[in-house]
Amino acid sequence: MSRLYQRRYPHIGGYTLEQARELCMLSADTGRQIGLLIDRQGRPSIVIVGDAHGIVIPELPPGRHGPGRLRGLRLLHTHLRQDPINEEDLMDMIFLRLDSIALLCIDKWGQPALFSWAHLLPDNIDRDPYRILPQTPWDQVHIDFSAHTEALEEELGRSIASLGADAGLDSALLVSVDTLPRQAQEQNLVELAALAKTAGIIVVGTMIQRVLKQNPKHILGKGKLAELEVLALRNNAEMLLFDQDLSPTQIRNLTQLTERKILDRTQLILDIFAQHARSRAGKLQVEMAQLRYAMPRLVRQDRAMSRLAGGIGGRGPGETKLEMDRRKIRQRLARIRRELEGLRKQRGATRVRRQKAGLPVVAMVGYTNTGKSTLLNVLTTSEVLAEDKLFATLDPTSRRVRFPEHRELVLTDTVGFIRRLPAELREAFQATLEELDEADLLLHVADAAHPELERQVLDVQNILADLGLQDIPCLLVLNKMDQVAGDQRGFLEKAFPQGVAVSALSREGLNTLVRRIMTALPPVLT
Repeated sequence: MSRLYQRRYPHIGGYTLEQARELCMLSADTGRQIGLLIDRQGRPSIVIVGDAHGIVIPELPPGRHGPGRLRGLRLLHTHLRQDPINEEDLMDMIFLRLDSIALLCIDKWGQPALFSWAHLLPDNIDRDPYRILPQTPWDQVHIDFSAHTEALEEELGRSIASLGADAGLDSALLVSVDTLPRQAQEQNLVELAALAKTAGIIVVGTMIQRVLKQNPKHILGKGKLAELEVLALRNNAEMLLFDQDLSPTQIRNLTQLTERKILDRTQLILDIFAQHARSRAGKLQVEMAQLRYAMPRLVRQDRAMSRLAGGIGGRGPGETKLEMDRRKIRQRLARIRRELEGLRKQRGATRVRRQKAGLPVVAMVGYTNTGKSTLLNVLTTSEVLAEDKLFATLDPTSRRVRFPEHRELVLTDTVGFIRRLPAELREAFQATLEELDEADLLLHVADAAHPELERQVLDVQNILADLGLQDIPCLLVLNKMDQVAGDQRGFLEKAFPQGVAVSALSREGLNTLVRRIMTALPPVLT
């Protein structure tokens, strides 16, 4: 075996006749499949000895970097029967980004018989993502593997360059695996793309798969995962971003299959919250949510957490290390809860002072990025941060404002809502949402120009009900009317007869809004 390991493979087919015979004789004598991972110079890099049915490729060093780059290794291995390349071979080639995969079939006398070969296709969306060449007599193979791989990488690089991806930004492929109809999944991916943009991620492609039931191990079947991996390679996607929340098992299994980062919707939202948190309370609440998310995902030999949560627990820790990490997380969570409780008491004292002053509280709620902060700025002549991003506001902002008839009130801007609000965030931001409990009136600000206006309004109403706030008087404010076409305005008036149409930017309808607020508030006690 040492002579075989040290030899170079100069033959254009990847082996000399003598080497092919020696490899097959060793495989036949041992009754085991033998594999060679060969580099671009034709040198065996790793020798793998399997059993009679297959080989197991060990964890390989990191692959080569750059758009469309393959690993720089191809696999040549033996089959003890005349079987062609099977699905397991193809999955190894795809998920490990091997240059190609080939096998030598052995006849009953232990001699090489047939040669099979497969490689990825650079751009073949409508058919299989790979090409399998017909079996060929083993001594009639004339393939220049290096030249073929270089041409393949060049074509992949050209395809990626044509996408025009922004330099310096992380790139992601968006994935939806759900029981919902395709149209609903497409709408959900539009929102996921907006979340990705807010997080500084560029979207390079999407995949939608409707299923009767999610695969509990990988969320997708192996075949679809292979298609996803090739699509990611063709689009130079550094991460796979799932619209569904992945279980710890699914994250672990997916990261064992692919070298790309695996993220789910909840983690993306947590990352956005971490970027936007400014106050001490906001940072504590985000940290609490992240730790609660990470806790069940601390598992042995978990490569997922080394990519997802900054390496909490390290790479492949032992059980003692895991328990120590869990204990540290529990201790940190306890400290955060104590600090948040102190901040909650401070807010409570502020609310008591407001009540003593007889100031009514009007709290703005609504879906994220509906213009609540901009509306607050206009009504109070303030300069609260207002950006065209999801979750630009995390910390509650209150401003005292004097309305007509010398009526004073406190106007509060709160964190935006979103469908399927992660449970970790809902619990962590309970201290912030307590501001809503003391409100005399809720202003439900909605984006009148959004194509999913009705669904967003319903989502916010459901979240308010979940928080036990459904009994507080609520006024629907249809913001961004300056972006609504004239023929759509009549539809909105019929669909939301109690809504107030305004535009925070053009100031349209603001006088009407102020009158409606004054009417909805409890009368001043004299």
